[in-house]
Amino acid sequence: MALLDNKVGIVTGAGQGIGRAIAQAFATEGARVVVADFNADAGQETVKQITAAGGQATFVLGDVSKEDSVKAMVDSAIEHYGRLDIACNSAALSRGSGPIHEYTREVFDQTLEMCLTNTWLCMKYEIPAMLENGGGSIVNISSNASLRGQAFNTAYAAAKSGVNLLTKSAAAEYGAQGIRINAVSPGVIKTPGVEKYFAEQPKMAQGLKKAAVMNRLGEPEEIAQAVVFLCSDRASFITGQVLSVDGGSAVK
Repeated sequence: MALLDNKVGIVTGAGQGIGRAIAQAFATEGARVVVADFNADAGQETVKQITAAGGQATFVLGDVSKEDSVKAMVDSAIEHYGRLDIACNSAALSRGSGPIHEYTREVFDQTLEMCLTNTWLCMKYEIPAMLENGGGSIVNISSNASLRGQAFNTAYAAAKSGVNLLTKSAAAEYGAQGIRINAVSPGVIKTPGVEKYFAEQPKMAQGLKKAAVMNRLGEPEEIAQAVVFLCSDRASFITGQVLSVDGGSAVK
């Protein structure tokens, strides 16, 4: 029996990278998946890959920093599959980096909106849908940037730190009602965005690989497997946790 048999799940930011890997892992483990992304071509490609492999998935176009769009996403899951059991809030977008005194208010606010506020909005609508079924499981994607001070990445680090406390607070609110809420905190993962950055900054690639005690980058599929576990019944007594999946960089 697959870990997520007969469950219905949503994955945001599922058009590429970590989000796509999570959506594919959900489907491989038996879930019916709503693939959500603001890039229609990328999201539909994820659905195409899932269905080609024998899984079930539908695509929803949407911007999860907008409340109406989030509501429509959850409504779509109910419309297509009748309920919502699991969700992974993966969508995030950092608008910039640099010294604090050079940040514009617009860039700081946009980063918070697209990394923290969007996660709250998703939970706001996912939780009532799960309460209708007597429970469920949510995993928020954080970042190891949230675990310590990170120079020149202030807005993103602050937003993801907020995701951690949002996760813990929500877990405390809804645990007695059967909803488990956890976070996964990735280290440096080999996504298209990271690979593009490394191509532009090859010296940074070597340094970041050495940041993990395992001396390599992570793969999106390794994040996906952690999310699958936390969403599954095998994690039935785990809630309010932030799990670092980082090759040991947090302890180096």
